[in-house]
Amino acid sequence: MQYKAVFHVDQNDEQVFNLALNNVTNLLGAIPGQEHDLVVLLNGPAVNLMAWDGVAVFLERIQGLKGQGVRFQVCENALKRFEVDRDSVIAEAQIIPAGIVGLIDLQNQGFAYIKP
Repeated sequence: MQYKAVFHVDQNDEQVFNLALNNVTNLLGAIPGQEHDLVVLLNGPAVNLMAWDGVAVFLERIQGLKGQGVRFQVCENALKRFEVDRDSVIAEAQIIPAGIVGLIDLQNQGFAYIKP
């Protein structure tokens, strides 16, 4: 069995983002050696958390999760809306055109939707 899940973060709230990272970490701990495709998708005001000045406290954890195959996606529409320079987004994150489309696409591909 392959575990597929998208963790949706849409609030500019470090506690919510921390909870999402904890959820991902706990899931990986519960399925050692199992195939997985996990995505943390940030849109809305949460995109501020993936800019260098917003993510510093989480960067080491993000890098560790990325090393375990977790993908981090950031909504380009939200970057524009909340005036976050795309060049300030950490290299570990993939910028996608529209977070809402990304969520729909992932769910259509069978990803479980997790809202921390």
